[in-house]
Amino acid sequence: MDYLKIFAPATVANVSCGFDSLGFAVDAIGDEMTFTKTAKKGVKITNITGADLTYNVDENAASTVVKKMLSEVNADFGIELTIHKGFSPGSGLGSSAASAAGAAFGANQLLGNIFPKLELTKFAMFGEKVACGTPIADNVAAAIYGGFVLVRSYDPLEIIKLPVPTALRVVAIHPQIAIKTKDARAVLPEKISLKDAVTQWANVGGLISGLYTDNYNLISNSLIDVVAEPARKKLIPFFDEVKSSAIAAGALGAGISGSGPTIFALCKGDEVAQKVYNSVQESYKNTEIDFEMFISKVNQEGIKIIN
Repeated sequence: MDYLKIFAPATVANVSCGFDSLGFAVDAIGDEMTFTKTAKKGVKITNITGADLTYNVDENAASTVVKKMLSEVNADFGIELTIHKGFSPGSGLGSSAASAAGAAFGANQLLGNIFPKLELTKFAMFGEKVACGTPIADNVAAAIYGGFVLVRSYDPLEIIKLPVPTALRVVAIHPQIAIKTKDARAVLPEKISLKDAVTQWANVGGLISGLYTDNYNLISNSLIDVVAEPARKKLIPFFDEVKSSAIAAGALGAGISGSGPTIFALCKGDEVAQKVYNSVQESYKNTEIDFEMFISKVNQEGIKIIN
């Protein structure tokens, strides 16, 4: 294979109670990237559209991953890549993760598909570190594996793919403001009470159990974050109003996607998802803040070749 084009999905990380350990991929939006094998060694970004990102191969989340992978195997060829961002950096939907994970997937294809998904996740985590200073795995793992994932351990890295109930839908609203991951992490509490820790652990267990048993009530009862959300919601204008409107319209739960500002709501079925979409849209349209919204199934496949 000398050329391929891929789709790398946006992702929702944390999923309320699962800070830095849970995430899932979405169908509706993502990045498109192309990879071309070249006789000249090295990495080159030939075009970036959809966002103002650096062409410096040592600073871009995608090219740094490709460069690291080519070096790892001492490849006798180079790769040129293009990136079309389908959603905004700083959205809380895993923008840098889509680039990093897509880069790992694409480079691996040109290398003969020699690395398993766990190794691709490690390479993509390097891209995340370049982009935001922390080698987090929840977004990149969700993009690579598809569906829901649990980052069970970072040392050693262990990723568990979780089942997805067939009627599960996500509604998301992205207020057109930017929140840097570094800033969102800076507001987090350094210590939490034992009571909050127990609550959070129980909710993570409940959410995973609900996913395995198709228990939507249990999923709903478990979508509660007592650690990150109380600290981060002040960064997102009208967060409480959006969350309340989503739940009033029938959402199983709602919370901050990644570090924000996107707010997600999980729903059972298309009809409820549309009601939630309409309710959230109505709640935000008079805020004088531009926003984008989407409804999506959970992307079960992850990154895929589209050409």
